[in-house]
Amino acid sequence: MVKVEFLGPIGVSAMELEVKNLAELKEILSQNSQISKWLELCAVALNDEIVSDINQELKNGDKICILPPVCGG
Repeated sequence: MVKVEFLGPIGVSAMELEVKNLAELKEILSQNSQISKWLELCAVALNDEIVSDINQELKNGDKICILPPVCGG
């Protein structure tokens, strides 16, 4: 089971899901209309490190953060 957190304005509570890689996670999250609109815009952090490989394997206890773009000064 992995924990998925949604930061900033996404406005969705954390979830715990049974997934084997980021591709499977994306498939599950894209079914939620509130989350799907953010998926192409956001960065993804696995255990506090940015990752971009959609085939990145996940293991029990991993923490995923969905990070929306930010701006400011």
